[in-house]
Amino acid sequence: MSNDDLPEGIRAPEDDELFAEVVEMLGANRVTVRCADGEERTARIPGRMRKRDWIREGDLVLVSPWDWQDEKADIEHRYENREAEQLREGGYVTETDI
Repeated sequence: MSNDDLPEGIRAPEDDELFAEVVEMLGANRVTVRCADGEERTARIPGRMRKRDWIREGDLVLVSPWDWQDEKADIEHRYENREAEQLREGGYVTETDI
């Protein structure tokens, strides 16, 4: 998917990134996410996002799965509520995906 496909100003996933929904807060900067490929992964919130982007259950995020351990991932971006609604309404993310 390229940036041309998405509404203006919304970040598109790169080659190794997936849409995911935060399912559970685990503490210690870790969350459980349900990814668009059907897998549930433990994702970590990087230091650059900890205080700037508050992540809550139900948020739509972009994750980058680890190459060496598929059940884990890093959160790359959190979508604002308005952006998440636009993605769902436009059919870019469906409830069956995540």
